[in-house]
Amino acid sequence: MPGLKKIIICVFSIILLIQGCGNPSSAKVTMTDFYLNTVVSVTVYEPMGTTAIYSAEELCKKCLEMTAGYEKIFSKTIEGSDIWNINHSNGNPVTVSADTIELLKAAIFYAEMSDGLVDPTIGPLSSLWNFSENKKTVPSDEEIRKALSHVNYKNITINDCQVTLTDPDARIDLGFIAKGYIADCLKEYLCSQNVSGAIINLGGNVQTIGNKPDNTPYKVGIQKPFSETGTALLSIPVTDKSVVSSGNYERFFQVNDTLYHHILSTRDGYPVKSDVSQVTIINDSSVDGDALSTLCFILGYEDGLSLIESLPDTEAIFVMKDGTIQKTFP
Repeated sequence: MPGLKKIIICVFSIILLIQGCGNPSSAKVTMTDFYLNTVVSVTVYEPMGTTAIYSAEELCKKCLEMTAGYEKIFSKTIEGSDIWNINHSNGNPVTVSADTIELLKAAIFYAEMSDGLVDPTIGPLSSLWNFSENKKTVPSDEEIRKALSHVNYKNITINDCQVTLTDPDARIDLGFIAKGYIADCLKEYLCSQNVSGAIINLGGNVQTIGNKPDNTPYKVGIQKPFSETGTALLSIPVTDKSVVSSGNYERFFQVNDTLYHHILSTRDGYPVKSDVSQVTIINDSSVDGDALSTLCFILGYEDGLSLIESLPDTEAIFVMKDGTIQKTFP
């Protein structure tokens, strides 16, 4: 749907504010497409050194091809993907790729760390609410209880390259962590090709490589919740870091003054009640940032802050429901 792509092309949860063009001799190439149900944008700066084999254009194209490939194995809706096969296996073991095993292990790590507050088997619940297509329909308590009874990460068994759902009605949904994993993989690939400056944006999961050609940091703008897309609440300088945001303004609907958003509680099955509207994580790893931004939103400010302060090389921005900003850095 080319018309839809043109409309969606400007939709980002985090806006890159790349100010100035740096060294005039260092051109940049940007390519954009639509994968993972979001806009994917890759920018690579040239030159990349005397050992570079591929041009910036070729590297951008390769990154988009890799993203399409990851979508085909991680998507819960693409028939024949690893996750689709697991979810439709009726409890039988399914042989999957090494990437799927690695991503599932990361998801289970955060599920264990959070005592199930984030859970890769959230699928029955997220499918019930279906915020991508929901027409302001709130599921019944009975429907929610039934879906919630199949949410338990302990029902995932991994044996070498095989995955089994011991509850045949469980469903894996890696939406809270998959984009972060993919962003890290794209960064690893670009670094292996001697790229010293690049920006990867998977619909708000931003991963940067190095600095701009003039050796100044990138500036990443944080979307102001519930404002027109492109309205930056603040911007932060970033060098070789990941910036990931989660919030209640991304996918939601409202009924009788009640806001229903897509970050769901594994405790009661309803959208999480939090004292924050958005959490942004800044660290080295996008997969960690992805999981932590969701988890800290669920925990709320005080517990989320305690978690971040316990982790090395990790910073956070909390946007409170009243619009005030709390940061773990100056």
